[in-house]
This record gives sequence, structure tokens and C-alpha cells, in this order.
Amino acid sequence: MTTVLHPPTTPTRSAGLDSAPVRRPRRPRLRPVSRWWRDASGAALWGLLLAVTALWVTGGGVGELATLGGALTSLGRLTGLVSSALLLVQVFIMARVPRVEQAWGQDELVRTHRLVGFTSFNLMVAHIVLITLGYAAGTSAGLWGTVVDLVVNYPGMLLAVAGTVALVMVVVTSVKKARARLRYESWHLIHLYGYLGAGLALPHQLWTGADFLSSPVATAFWWTLYAVCAGSVVAFRVLLPLWRSLRAPIRVLDVRHDAADVTTVTVGGRGVKRLAVRGGQFFNWRFLDGPGWTRANPYSLSAAPDGSTLRITAAHVGEGSARLATLRPGTRVLLEGPYGRLHADARRTDKVLLMGSGIGITPMRAILEDLPAGVDVTVVHRVRDRGSAVLAAELSALARVRGARYVLVEGPRVRERASWLPAQAADLTDAQALCQLVPDLAERDVYVCGSPGWMDAVLAAARGGGVPAEQLHAERFSY
Repeated sequence: MTTVLHPPTTPTRSAGLDSAPVRRPRRPRLRPVSRWWRDASGAALWGLLLAVTALWVTGGGVGELATLGGALTSLGRLTGLVSSALLLVQVFIMARVPRVEQAWGQDELVRTHRLVGFTSFNLMVAHIVLITLGYAAGTSAGLWGTVVDLVVNYPGMLLAVAGTVALVMVVVTSVKKARARLRYESWHLIHLYGYLGAGLALPHQLWTGADFLSSPVATAFWWTLYAVCAGSVVAFRVLLPLWRSLRAPIRVLDVRHDAADVTTVTVGGRGVKRLAVRGGQFFNWRFLDGPGWTRANPYSLSAAPDGSTLRITAAHVGEGSARLATLRPGTRVLLEGPYGRLHADARRTDKVLLMGSGIGITPMRAILEDLPAGVDVTVVHRVRDRGSAVLAAELSALARVRGARYVLVEGPRVRERASWLPAQAADLTDAQALCQLVPDLAERDVYVCGSPGWMDAVLAAARGGGVPAEQLHAERFSY
């Protein structure tokens, strides 16, 4: 395996970046949210589903199971109730409530969001089918006549149909093959229809849903659930970022072209001083530079925050990231965040391994700069070739200042299997190679960022090398 302990002598970078980075002032420790929040939020989800089922039982759901038509209708009500509750859980997850987001982290929230989303959709389909068959079993109108009657004559059903169509669009574009064909900007716009779908379903549930109106307790329960979810979205995704941006403006200070397809942007202003943020965390960024500013893009910090500036480094992989190269100093910036558990204070030990591939090295560079003195650090930087080693000169200089070990692993990837290694190391297993590079691997906290497949291979190798699950830190930004 070819490794280089120092970056290339002629890296593809702008002038002036080979000097040792300035040490940034220490900031108060960002304490990780207690695991109690994680356990409590998980228990709350199961408690919610139990409460929904209890309302179905007290509303006579069990008593209707005696006949075929009654059983179909009653089970249709239950699947609809659980589907609605899970849909609202999805909305709540998207609200990025700080305590919940910090307790779970971006990576696990995304997986939970997908699991809850597909489960909710499948139950919604079951609800539609069961309710229709149940109603049809009790009428002479037949299946098609029942469908027409439900849609045309029941209050709120036309809106519910429109909401279902919106949710179908979201689910279809969330399938892996469909996502691969969409630009991030298009996928993000379509995904917002999830809010519309949830909103259009509300009138149908309140006007015709017996389980919503069966008792004052049921009515209060569902209204409270909708209010909490809607309020969380408005408060944490709209009002809080807007308030922060208006009271203390943040603007672009500098735009640096590191390569033809890589741009570094530095922003600053009074608003930065008010942010409790750590190197490695990310924000959703909106630059008010013209059309397209409404679409937020997630970028991790590529330098530790110093109390007055924030810095990101991004590869041009879509319209949003390519626009960074055209920004001008003075452009207004809107921020949502900070988000994520990929930061120095999430570690459990005083030994750290930072592994980044491609542009995924940027949060590793920020974490390296933000780690306190005395921490034993190894940085593994995986690149295809030396010319694509983003921030290599900065990493090498910073490693020398911090007393860290910097390893550049270069070469085209192994094609015979899913692996984090270059082809010239294909004779080694992923775990063997990682343990060869870092003999005390099991004693370290391991931070990982890169493409999804590469991250999966690294995490599997780390687990194979004996790293406990609580010492693995990774966040995916694929959509």
C-alpha cells in the first residue's frame, strides 16, 4: 500500500497555503447531549404508537372484528392511525430539534427517517385498501362505486387524495435508483411535498375520522400531536434561523479557488460569535446571491471556528456547490445549524483516528484543529492521486503543529470488492490494512467521512479491528 506521510511537494492549491495554520483559541467544551435524550426519544416513539393503538381499542376497534366488513374497516382505521402518527414523526425528525438531533446525529436520524417513512407509506397504502374493501363489503355499489363514493361524497377526501399523490412523489423519489437520477436541488424540492402531504391529510382525518372525534381525549391527543410537529418545524427550521440571521448578519468575507472544482468560502459577522459550534459540524447554507438562494445545501466546516469566522470547502458536484465559485465578498448568508455529532467533544478516548476520502477530508481537518492538546491523533487521507488531495498542504502543516501523524493513501480503488483500499493493497483485507496503519486501532475513537460505500467499508474494517461501536463516529450526506 502506497502511503505518503507528507503531502505532495506541488499540491494543486492556491499560493500561501503551505504556511503553518494559526492556532485558534480554545472554546468552551460542547458537551454531547446525554444518552438519556436518545433513550427518552426512542421510548416516546413507542409510547406514541401504544397510545394510538389504545385509542383505537377504546374507540371500539376490537369489537368490529366480528364480521368481515367490520374487520377490514377496523384494521383499515388502525393502519391509518399508525401511518398518520409515523408521518408526523417524520415531520418532527425533519424539524431538527436541537436536543434530538444532537442525541442521534445526522447519520442515524437519516436512517430512522427512511425507515419510518417507508413504514408509514406502506401502512397508508394498507389503510386505503382495507378501508375501501371494508366499505365495499357493506354496500351493493361494488368496489368502483365505493371508491367514487368515498372520494366524492366524504368531506376532505379530495384533499386527502391530493396529499396521497404528494406523498407518493416523495416516496418514489426516495428509492435509491430514483435518487441516483435526480440532482440534489430537484430531490430537495420534491421532498418538501412531504409537508404538503401531511397538511392535506389533516382535514380528512378531522372531518371523517371517527378515531379523531370519538372522545375529547382523542381529539386533544391528535390536535396536540399536529401542533407539536408543525410548531417544531416553524420554530427550528424557519423562525430560529431567520431570527439569528436578522439580528446579527453574516456575510461572505473571502472566496478561494483551491482547484477547478473545489472552492473554499469564509464567512463572518456578529452572528458567528453567538453560535455554539465545533469543528466537524455542518450547517445548511443559503447564500443570497440571486435565483436559487432558497435551496439550502449542507456543508461541513473545514476549519475550526475561531469565534469570528466560519469556513467551508466544497467540491462542485451540483448547481448549489458550483455556485460557491461565483460568490462575492459581502454576500449575505443564512444559516441553519449547527448540526451533527461529528466533532471533537463526541470522543470517548484520548486517541483519535480521523479518516477522510476526497472532499470528506474537510470535516476531519476541522476536527484535527479543534482537538485539545495531548490527544494522540492519526489522520488517514484517502485520494485517487496526489493532484486531488484537497487541503493536503494545510493538513500536513497542521499535523506538524499539533504533533499528529498524517498519512496520505493514494491510488485507484479496488474494483474486485467493496473496499476502502487502493488497488495496490488488494492483497490485504480492509481490517488488516487499517490495523497495519494504526496498530492501536481498538484504543481509538474513529471519525469517518467520505462517499457512502467507502464509509461503509471503513466502518466495517474498524469494527473488524476491534473498535467498539461507541467509538465510531460517522455522518453521511448522501440524499
